[in-house]
Amino acid sequence: MTDIPFHCGFVAIVGRPNVGKSTLMNHLIGQKVSITSKKAQTTRHRVNGIHTEDTAQFVFVDTPGFQTFHKGALNEVLNRSVKETLSDVDCVLFVIEAMRWTGADKELLPLLPKHTPVMLVINKLDKAKDKQALMEFIETVKADFAFADVEVVSAKHGQRLVELLDKVRPRLPESMPLYPEDMVTDKSERFLAAEIVREKLFRYLGEELPYSMNVEVEQFELDGALRRIHIAVLVDKEGQKGILIGKGGEKLKKISTEARLDMEKLFDGKVYLEVWVKVKSGWADDVRFLKEFGLH
Repeated sequence: MTDIPFHCGFVAIVGRPNVGKSTLMNHLIGQKVSITSKKAQTTRHRVNGIHTEDTAQFVFVDTPGFQTFHKGALNEVLNRSVKETLSDVDCVLFVIEAMRWTGADKELLPLLPKHTPVMLVINKLDKAKDKQALMEFIETVKADFAFADVEVVSAKHGQRLVELLDKVRPRLPESMPLYPEDMVTDKSERFLAAEIVREKLFRYLGEELPYSMNVEVEQFELDGALRRIHIAVLVDKEGQKGILIGKGGEKLKKISTEARLDMEKLFDGKVYLEVWVKVKSGWADDVRFLKEFGLH
């Protein structure tokens, strides 16, 4: 009887903002480790999500959505992060929306690696009601780049993800696993707590305001089974502080409560969470400050 080889490698998930990259990774690993939002470029750090099965370990790298709309040091750092990620993986999943092939998608094509397999992942298959139209759409996209393979999925509903993994698996090198089989991310609970708060900021605030904010974990302590977490939200201007706090503190309270509930679900335990707001002018253009937060 021949032993089945074990495959292990890094898989980058890339695409323009809002095509469902973070949702895809969260479903592939079976747990939420990357924040999701309808707003562009909510993922600021490269997040490793790990899925292990009998014959393979997939280390998924979720990247910021490459875009040029928001200027400044922070945006340059995020876009550079995408380029660096693509140079150091075994396979790339290039995610687009079904029936939408935009200029923003095409702008990414020159960044895709030439000597690494790039798979086209067409997300939101529920938007593709007409099978013939979908096949024609796929051929149109394939004409612009030599994709190694194609899969149509629904990240939101978890459809055809097994088929996607089946296509990725043989493209990973034969190797022993890099992480324990029960590990789903290489990020700390401290990091994940900050990401959860950031997700709520993007969900409940206006279109531009969250891009002028950063989240700093000032305290993360285990007190028996209780996690005590103190988080400061940094804003650029005094006026933004009032918007975030809201009338009578209601908006900040809502953000804090929902973040705490998500943390308790993720960490499987009680959380005491305090969130407050600080003003730090110009933080998003302060390169040294960005490096302190790992955004470099």
